[in-house]
Amino acid sequence: MVNIIIFISKVYAYVLMFILLIYTVRHYIFSLNRVFGKQRISYGDIIDSDLPFVSVLIPMHNEEKVAKDILISLTLSSYPKDKLEIIPIDDSSEDNTARILKEFESKYDYIRPLYRNSNRKGKAEALNDALRFATGDIIVVFDADYIPGKGLIRELVINFIDPSVGAVMGRVIPLNISKNILTRLIDLERIGGYQTDQQSRFNLKLIPQYGGTTGAFRKEPVVLTGGFKNEILAEDTELIFRLYLMGYKVIYSNRAECYEEVPESWIVRARQIRRWSCGHNQVMFLYVPKIIFSNKLTIKEKVDGLLLLGVYFLPLLLLIGIVNSFILFFSGAYFQFILQSVASVSIFQSFGNFAPFFEIAVGTYLDGVTNRVKLLPILGINFFFEMWFSSLGFLDALKYIISKREIHWQKTERFRE
Repeated sequence: MVNIIIFISKVYAYVLMFILLIYTVRHYIFSLNRVFGKQRISYGDIIDSDLPFVSVLIPMHNEEKVAKDILISLTLSSYPKDKLEIIPIDDSSEDNTARILKEFESKYDYIRPLYRNSNRKGKAEALNDALRFATGDIIVVFDADYIPGKGLIRELVINFIDPSVGAVMGRVIPLNISKNILTRLIDLERIGGYQTDQQSRFNLKLIPQYGGTTGAFRKEPVVLTGGFKNEILAEDTELIFRLYLMGYKVIYSNRAECYEEVPESWIVRARQIRRWSCGHNQVMFLYVPKIIFSNKLTIKEKVDGLLLLGVYFLPLLLLIGIVNSFILFFSGAYFQFILQSVASVSIFQSFGNFAPFFEIAVGTYLDGVTNRVKLLPILGINFFFEMWFSSLGFLDALKYIISKREIHWQKTERFRE
């Protein structure tokens, strides 16, 4: 029996090393492409006076701390106001959110709030109600804590001049970086994720990720396929693969920058990661077979799509890998195993894939903020924090799929004064 356990442990370790190798190669390809490869740009420089009518949706639940900031920013937008409607969605707020929306509604005729009072709360439900209310063919979505620049809406929307484009994603930048060590670490993750990872996937014609905010999508294909699915927490990730399976593409616009408030509390951050992981893994369970057998995706899009869906499953594999290493160690087979495979050092010494740190370093270089690289060693500690809560999110997704229980949306706490 002991020999069987040791054999299984060795097999798992080799499989995990192979998976880590794939992700390592992927991250290094992205990093090198961003520095040395040919860079694609979005359609932002196209001059077109025939701009489409746009509906801007802003889901809000108890957002009195941030509601005024985003609405003021949008009133300053350079996008033609006769082709623009702003729809803040008050999702059963219990604070002063509704009062703030009514003030703006009375001042601006293109601000048309939608007041929801439904037992079915959450971003997906709010967006579905707003889609029935919206009149624009192109939908732009912002979370309530975001502050878009004057030209951002046009930067996103002009990309739909290409009929193959189903969604566009801009770049997200934290505005409260200096608050504490957590906000600085999140900033590093954002730099690596957008400046390097997203742009490289766009360069290589893979699958850039639509993040559900600071992005836009075509209304028609979303409505025709039933709107957003309220049983999935990551409605944005689900939309990506739904569009690709319909033959559309997602564009990433690196210069379409928008500022966000990131969590300043580790507890809030933990809940956020757990929710993201749960939703992302729900999409993985749903779409892996569809991606494999789709005739709309190229081979490299399929590979990238599967790796993208696996990013919140990998932390659980790594957590199991750590436990597995102790099994091998105390069984006495550890050192023999190390000698058998030099590559196994990556699992037992680094506990995972450090290639994403290289993406962050590249991103800070391109942004001209290389002094922030000094925080990279602390990201190693943060790695364990995110690994744990991502693993819990995977188990949440599994629980929801098995039990078919109703999903309860958890709003991210705001910290703005």
